[in-house]
Amino acid sequence: MSLCDDTLLCNFPKCRIKLSGFAWVTACSHVFCNLHGSGELSRCPAICPACGSALSGKLDIARKELSPSEGYKAMVLAGLRPDIILDISSRAMAFWSYQVQQEHMYQEYNLSRAEAQVKQMEKMLTQQNQSRELEMSAMRGEIVSLKKVMEEYKKKYSEVSERLMERNRQCQKLQGLYDSLKLRNMVVGAGDREINEPIAYVREFSVSNNEEHPSRLPRVPQGRLGRPRPRGARSSSPLAPKPRVESSPARKPREEKASSSALLPGIKAGPSTTSTE
Repeated sequence: MSLCDDTLLCNFPKCRIKLSGFAWVTACSHVFCNLHGSGELSRCPAICPACGSALSGKLDIARKELSPSEGYKAMVLAGLRPDIILDISSRAMAFWSYQVQQEHMYQEYNLSRAEAQVKQMEKMLTQQNQSRELEMSAMRGEIVSLKKVMEEYKKKYSEVSERLMERNRQCQKLQGLYDSLKLRNMVVGAGDREINEPIAYVREFSVSNNEEHPSRLPRVPQGRLGRPRPRGARSSSPLAPKPRVESSPARKPREEKASSSALLPGIKAGPSTTSTE
């Protein structure tokens, strides 16, 4: 507010509105709006709300019209000596300059306060930006490390996948070998059963024949009764079981024919001996 401005502001701390109409003026060079002046300055004793000064004098508080009429302007200083008029004018100008100075100081205070807040906010913003930059750099480093770890895991995953595929191929190969061996053992077991059935029949027949005719049992020489049989020696009896020899499925029919032809003469020889005796 400059000297040429025609408006004053209420000096009440929480008001500060532009004055118009009527205003309350104090001896301590403060001015208030009609609302706060009539409310605060009507107490006894009156105390200035701006500076806290006691206003006990009769002329310490005055209610002024801010836009006086032309008649008031013509009569307010009429009849006074020039020195009194100049004194009154100088005091009125001092009041106005004081208000301008106080307003200037108030605005400077607000400006300095705002600048301090701005500096504080800039400092906080700078700190936040620095912390964000540090966080961003840390996150970038973490991203780089995570990418390296991910590449390592991808490499390990590819290696493990290759190993797993190799193990699966080996497992399939072993499963095929196991199935072929299982099928081969089933075929060999079926062939052994076909061979063992006539041998068991011949044994049963020979045992029953010897029980019916005990004189037909083979005679053992006297010199060989107490001798132990050497290890690995084969039995001379035609009915003794022969050692089992593994053979391929292609040779089994030939072996079966040979074993059956070797056993049939022994079967036929039994009834002929009984007829001669």
